[in-house]
Formats: sequence, structure tokens, C-alpha cells
Amino acid sequence: MKLTEENVMKQQALDKKQGVDKSSKSGRSSQSKPKSSADAKADKEDLKNTAPKGRKRKSDSGVEKDNSSMEKLVKIQIPSTLKKQLVDDWDFVTQQDKLVKLPRSPNVDDILTKYLEYRSKKDGIMTNSVGEILKGIRCYFDKALPVMLLYKKERQQYNEVVHDDVSPSTIYGAEHLLRLFVKFPELLAYVNIEEETLIRLQQKLMDFLKFLQKNQSTLFLSAYDGPKGVSEGKGKGKDDD
Repeated sequence: MKLTEENVMKQQALDKKQGVDKSSKSGRSSQSKPKSSADAKADKEDLKNTAPKGRKRKSDSGVEKDNSSMEKLVKIQIPSTLKKQLVDDWDFVTQQDKLVKLPRSPNVDDILTKYLEYRSKKDGIMTNSVGEILKGIRCYFDKALPVMLLYKKERQQYNEVVHDDVSPSTIYGAEHLLRLFVKFPELLAYVNIEEETLIRLQQKLMDFLKFLQKNQSTLFLSAYDGPKGVSEGKGKGKDDD
């Protein structure tokens, strides 16, 4: 109650000051601030009033807010040698008009099987959790490839090799699989999983990337095919770039 009475008194005093002389008195009112504590309280109240509005707006678009926080949570660090692989991949397709020769061997299914064997030997047992994650990677790959993992110049090739009864994971290889890992934070932002599960998943995805890095020379192509399907020399010039 005291706050409201003080505010009323201040408003009256301010009105009087403004009525007498706006220019000089406004200068004095800004200088003479013995009542600044109350003014500060009023300012704080204004800030409190505006802050929830901001929050409400964010909560209205709560999906976006949650997604961005999830993306930050699921950070997948791609090893530097695989980053270079992605850059070379982009260069081959978009700058040199070359394509990955399909079908690839080993294909995505083969790579996932190799990883499962590798983990089983390392752990001594074949864990269900690893198997489930690999199934998930395969499923994501098959769904995401036509939507977000192809460059424009690869579209025609996709239409020629992938038909209704064919899974992309049996045609494409490590080059396109690696592109999926760039998109994973964005994709997992839409999945409703607990934070702890998400962190464990992130660790397993990172382990899979290390496996790709360790076997990079055997899993990835060193050169792509020319635009007319003519293979261009096993990547001698490209690796030097």
C-alpha cells in the first residue's frame, strides 16, 4: 500500500514540475534523484512486466525453443579427418561434377554390420542397445537420404538406382552415411527422449564415427566418377589438393 501512495505523490509532484518549466525542471528532476530508489523499484516492476511477455512469446513457439536446446545438447563432434572427407565430398560433387559410383561396396548395411562385429569383439558380447542404435541409423539413413542427404546433381542418379523395393542403405556407402551425422543434431531435436538417454546415444554415435575414422581408407572412396560415368584416375590429383 505504501508503494502505491508514494507513487501517487510522485506523479503529482512530477506533474507540477512539468507544468512550471519543462526544460529546466526536467534537468533538475533528472539530477535531483533522492527518490531514485522508488524509481528503481518502478523500473524493476516494468522489467518484470515485460520479461514474462517475452517468455510467453517464446513458450508460444515452444517447439522451436525446445529444438534449439536439443540441438545444443546433441552436439556430435566430427573428427577432423572426416571433416576433410566431407569437404572433399562436397568438392567432388558440386565443383567437379563427379558422382559416387553406385552401388557402393561396402554399402551402409555392410558398414553397420562391420561395426556390430567390431563392438562385439571389443565388448565380448553382442549388446542389444548397440543393435538397436544401428537399426535406428539405418532407418534414419533410408528416410533422410532422399530428403536431405543429396546434392542437386545427385538427384538423377538416385532416381535411376533407387526404386520402391530398394533401400538406399543397400546402394549407398560411407560417403552419404557421413552426411547423415552432420544432420543428426537437427533430426534428434524432434525426438522425444530423456536427456540421459540422449547423452548415451550421443556417446555411441561418437564411437561409431571413430570407427569410420579408423577405417577411413577402406570405407571411403578416394575418387568419384566423372559426369559420364567414366572413372577418373583413383584420386591422385584430388588427394593432393
